[in-house]
Amino acid sequence: MKTDMTTKATPASRRKARHYAMQALYQWQMAGSSLSDIEAEFRSDNDMKNVDLDYFHELLHEVPKQLTALEASFEPHLIERALNELDPVTESLLRMSTYELTARLDVPYKVVISEAVALAKKFGATDSHKFINGVLDRAAVALRAIEVQAERKS
Repeated sequence: MKTDMTTKATPASRRKARHYAMQALYQWQMAGSSLSDIEAEFRSDNDMKNVDLDYFHELLHEVPKQLTALEASFEPHLIERALNELDPVTESLLRMSTYELTARLDVPYKVVISEAVALAKKFGATDSHKFINGVLDRAAVALRAIEVQAERKS
């Protein structure tokens, strides 16, 4: 009999997965450690029993894999800054959130933006959440046009 350690995907377990994935992506960006080593470290050093581990794994591994395409998707929406001027927390959040906007159509765009803003308030520089909100709002219009239009009509 197979024992499954994965937590049921709930909004709370996804929120925790994003929380740890953002930190893990930041660590990967700053330290350059292997993704597998970072994932193993997070799983052993943190209480992951209420975390959607599949989602954590997906974010941690898919964001670096699709880095060029993700940055190309949000870069036109930066307006006030160049990509190379972003601080590492903002960059990690924009990459991860853009991945969700492009690859996880099961997650409403408003949830993606709200979760990124909450993480920016917790980990980012002062007022970085406002910048992230603006960039993701503009990116959502481009990446999820039908969903955004339907939301605005209702």
